[in-house]
Amino acid sequence: MKTFGGPVLFLDRADINTDEIIPAKYLTEITKQDLKPYMLEDLKLDGFDPKGEKTLKARVVVSRENFGCGSSREHAPWVFEVNNITAVVAESFARIFRQNMFNCGMAAIELPKTDLDRIFSHAQDADATMSIDIEAQTLTLSAGGTQLAFNFELSPFDKALVLAGGWVDYADTKY
Repeated sequence: MKTFGGPVLFLDRADINTDEIIPAKYLTEITKQDLKPYMLEDLKLDGFDPKGEKTLKARVVVSRENFGCGSSREHAPWVFEVNNITAVVAESFARIFRQNMFNCGMAAIELPKTDLDRIFSHAQDADATMSIDIEAQTLTLSAGGTQLAFNFELSPFDKALVLAGGWVDYADTKY
């Protein structure tokens, strides 16, 4: 079973769109792996480096509301997948992006703004990591010697998709 969690990449902005996650000019690449070097290439945030060590080591992205808005394309979750990002935590997601994450066996976790504000208060902690238990629907942020625990909800079907490893693996076990 896939492990969910690891070092956190904090992207403190709402409405991060799919063109910022993976620019459209790379959608002609032949394999998912070919997308890898272009993750978040067009994202503009003060102090953010898409090729920086913190970005490359990240396994969890934490952001604000309406994450993954814009064009409906599987390439946005794919670029996270090939960069070993297993989960995105945000206040809300664009519907298609969210479902594409589950279809790829990754977690799209929604938390209320108050919980995200508590998590973002640790954005400057270089050692911030997150562990995510899909079965128990809990996540724990460890940063600066502090641990914060949160509960989240997934529908039974979305949870089954994530635990199976995505839609194809789920279908293989059911049909």
